[in-house]
Amino acid sequence: MREKLKDKKRIVFKIGTSTLTHEETGGLDFVKMEKFVRLLADLKNQGKEIVLVSSGAIAVGRRVLGLEEKPSELALKQACAAIGQNRLMNVYQKLFAEYNQKIAQILMTKFTIVDDNSRHNAQSAFSEILRLGVIPIVNENDTVATDEINSIGDNDSLSAVVAALVKADLLVLLSDIDGLYTDDPNVNENAKLIPVVSSITDEMLDMAKGPSTDLGTGGMSTKLGAAGIANDAGADMIIINGNDMNNITRVFDGQEIGTLFIAHKTKHFHLKNYIES
Repeated sequence: MREKLKDKKRIVFKIGTSTLTHEETGGLDFVKMEKFVRLLADLKNQGKEIVLVSSGAIAVGRRVLGLEEKPSELALKQACAAIGQNRLMNVYQKLFAEYNQKIAQILMTKFTIVDDNSRHNAQSAFSEILRLGVIPIVNENDTVATDEINSIGDNDSLSAVVAALVKADLLVLLSDIDGLYTDDPNVNENAKLIPVVSSITDEMLDMAKGPSTDLGTGGMSTKLGAAGIANDAGADMIIINGNDMNNITRVFDGQEIGTLFIAHKTKHFHLKNYIES
């Protein structure tokens, strides 16, 4: 199963806020971002199609405004997102340009998926962008998608939605943990990493934990939800620790790393049904 990952053609990567930033300050970790971009560019040069779902807009905006704590007020969240998204894309633009890669920005909301016309238009846009050899960088439009009606909720879920939308072969979640464990490894030293998951059980959902930092919005429970969407859509999904960017290379070398969730495409899969519930 690991060897087959080498042959994946269309790959969605999701990188979270805690992976993009320094834990002590909340500022962007440029060294880690540069290596991440370089690895994606190299995969692109190998003939793979790359889609990136990137968190970090609110955290970057918060840093620009000098806010010590994660904003809780709606208007302030919107302001941080608007400021931070622009800054974040500027950083990606400069880094990808160093490796002669073109990027495009796509901002989505729940409406993009549940509305048939919008979903079709989004699929067409992704298809054309990838055909042109451009790397789309996706985020939820946090400036407008700030309530339960319009918001997908978190970028783990968004990345799975995007994987289903573009008919990806593989979804790679870069996390601050090595994968799915039998218990929280931060509190239980006997917790064991689960290398492969063929189906998500109620027991796994019960042991999933919430966010480990105040920077991100998703924990293991959201990653299991993402795996459910991606696997049902026909894409494998793997969780790896993004603190070591070399783990990306290890995935495509066929090494046993992280937790691999095996695809099992659901008959009559319809993405809209996963978002409306």
